[in-house]
Parts: sequence; C-alpha cells; structure tokens
Amino acid sequence: MPEKRKVVGLVIFILLISSLIGCIGFNERETLKVYHAGSLSGPFREISRGFEDEYTEVDVRREPAGSVETVRKITDQGQEADILGVADHSLIPDLMYPDDASWTVRIATNRMVLAHTEESAYVEEIDTDNWFNVLKRDGVKFGFSNPNLDPCGYRSQMVINLAEEYYGEEGLFEDLIEGYTNIELEGDEIIVPENIDMDTDKVMIRPAEMDLIHHLESGEIDYLFLYQSVVEQQEALEMVSFSEEIDLGSPEHSEFYQRVSLTKGCGESVTGEPIVYGVTIPKSVRNEERALDFMTFLLTEGKEMIEDMGQDPIDPPEVDRSEEIPEELKHLVEEIER
Repeated sequence: MPEKRKVVGLVIFILLISSLIGCIGFNERETLKVYHAGSLSGPFREISRGFEDEYTEVDVRREPAGSVETVRKITDQGQEADILGVADHSLIPDLMYPDDASWTVRIATNRMVLAHTEESAYVEEIDTDNWFNVLKRDGVKFGFSNPNLDPCGYRSQMVINLAEEYYGEEGLFEDLIEGYTNIELEGDEIIVPENIDMDTDKVMIRPAEMDLIHHLESGEIDYLFLYQSVVEQQEALEMVSFSEEIDLGSPEHSEFYQRVSLTKGCGESVTGEPIVYGVTIPKSVRNEERALDFMTFLLTEGKEMIEDMGQDPIDPPEVDRSEEIPEELKHLVEEIER
C-alpha cells in the first residue's frame, strides 16, 4: 500500500505541474504558416530561425513544394497561409490576383545550371559548351522537375530550347526531350501535356526540383537541371554553368529569353524571362500581425541571409502595386513599372 500511495502522489504532482505550466502559457506559442518554393528552403530556413530568435513567441511552420503547386494549395484547395514565396514572381499576379492576393514583392534572382556529382558519367569532359552533347550519350540519364508544377521544370525546357538556337544545334530539343517524353516543340512554343510520359531509362521527372537531389547524389541520374543557389547549398553537388545567353539569369539577355514560351497542361502559358523570386501575404492570412513582422524581417535582415544562400537579393525589393501593399511595408520597397 505505501508504494501505491507514492505512485498516486507522483501522478498527482505531475498533473499539477502540467496544469501550472499551461496556465503560465509556456505552450501557447503563436504559429505562422509559410508556404514556399523548394528552392527557397535554404533562405527561408535561416530567415525563420532568425525571426524566431527575435520573436520567441512565434513558431514558424514552413511547407516547401513546387511553386505552382504551392499557389494551387491556396487558390484551388482553399488552404490558408500567412506568407507565400515562389520561384517565379509572375505566378502571384497571374494565378492569384485579385481574389487571393493583391501585391507581389520581388526579392531575389537566380540562374539555371546543370548539377552533377564527381561520379557522374563523363564528368571530366562536360563543360559550358558541350553539356548537351554529353546528355545525348547512351547511358547518360538526366532529370528535371515537372513543368506543370514547378518553375524550375519549365525553365529547364526553355534552357534546352534556347540552347538549340544559341548554338545552332538543330533538333536539340527533339534529341533531348521529344525523343524521351511526350513534351513537344511547335515552333518556339513548348507544349507540355497534362500527363507526362517518359522513357525512365533516360529521363527522370519529379514534382519539384528538390525531389530529385537525392536521386542525383545516389547516382540514379547523372545530371539535373537546377538553380545555382541550390547547388551551392549542397556539399555533394557540383555544376556546369550555362552561357548567360541561355541561363535565364541575366537581364541584359531578356529579349533573347523571350523568344521561347511554354504552355502547361492546364492551358496556362509562360514566356522566358530572367529568374525572379516573389513573395506576398495572401488574403487567406490567419495571423496578419505576425505576417507583417515576418515580411519586415525578410525585407531587412533577411536580405543578407538570402545572399548567404547563393541568391542575389534585389535591393531595394521591388513591388508591383504599391497602392495595395500594407503601409507597414511601403518604406521597405520600391515600386516598379508594370
């Protein structure tokens, strides 16, 4: 009996302590829901940590995915998010105005590269001017994300199409893409079907670029179309840079980039342009006060964290609709011509 009384007493003590902690409020942290592109995982991880250090009462919960998929969670599935970050700024006005968002801040740039490991096939031979010939070789397998769901995916197709014209390699898109998938090129327009078929011995396609990295590291694929910043964040990866004329990272070549366009399976079209990331506070925001605090941190201290993760921050950040952005943020951004 004495032993039993000790156990009962211990249980009561634990319950009292738990109740006291709950009353004090140790378990009552605010949550902030952040949806973002997979290639923003590194920057947003560091920004979230810095934000939580400053706002200790807030728990930032991040959910990365392909940018199109991320937007669709809000517009089509009715999910609620406090912050939205995408790898293609144009997705916000094109897919979310006016019902789900009303402004976009452009925060950073990037460029496309071809990622590999030191074990990839023909790695000693590949360079900026012959990468497409290496990809053509028997036994070489490469990957890219789904163009219907992820900007990195449709940008990979654009790079190949631009390379065909830039290098005068007639039939390059057919050799690398049409020959192994049901993605087609009609003139300068890339047509992506809703359901993509592929020759899995040559090509690997996944919903988002981050889904393919471990396949590259394990040797299942030799090369992967990826963003430069993501490669720089992965110790095991190396890269072949593309010429600036085709890497979608140089504003001075915007006119050439615009020569290519892509139509997704849903019927939406995108035109080649320099890579620019965008953020907004969706109209589905649940915690507007903390969303504004997070956005302020992102547009100030966060710029250095973005740069540390391999992206070039736009300084000052640019907003497309200054009349719509909250007053608390107006002094942190510069309006751009629409």
